[in-house]
Amino acid sequence: MFAAENGLKGDPRLQGISEAIRVVPHFPKPGIMFQDITTLLLDHKAFKDTVDIFVDRYRDMDISVVAGVEARGFMFGPAIALAIGAKFVPLRKPRKLPGEVISEAYELEYGTDCLEMHVGAVEPGERAIVIDDLVATGGTLSAAIRLLERSEAEVVECACVIGLREVKGQCRLNGKPLYILVEPRQIENCC
Repeated sequence: MFAAENGLKGDPRLQGISEAIRVVPHFPKPGIMFQDITTLLLDHKAFKDTVDIFVDRYRDMDISVVAGVEARGFMFGPAIALAIGAKFVPLRKPRKLPGEVISEAYELEYGTDCLEMHVGAVEPGERAIVIDDLVATGGTLSAAIRLLERSEAEVVECACVIGLREVKGQCRLNGKPLYILVEPRQIENCC
């Protein structure tokens, strides 16, 4: 669900967040309109508003784990976790975490990828949210859900800053709710 459809309709913070995201045409390949959140991070107000909206949503939901998907989930997840009194658990690409890990592979458009988490980072029964910057197909979020559920955590919701209105991946999220702040921006008269 989009934040504007869940009590934030007309909230000027959402427009500010959307406007702070730079669109880079044809990156990393022709036809892609890359949603660059680095410009959002440079805008103190938009960055704070992004974190504040997520904090307001999750503050009273007894969340004990904020799991961030590498790498851009790491930019929002720790701030949210600190503000709601939860721990932050990084979900990393292969061979980035020292020590014993559990892994979950997932399908990409061309090939596969994998997320890893430290064994013992999440305890059975802990309530978790998964945070990332953007959802397109839902493959990465679905792998994150499976990884947390293998540790017997209860995944309450997935949250993304940007998401397509017709998120095809929603059916891949095993029935878990998806909370999205803004839709991808387009560039008028581009290319």
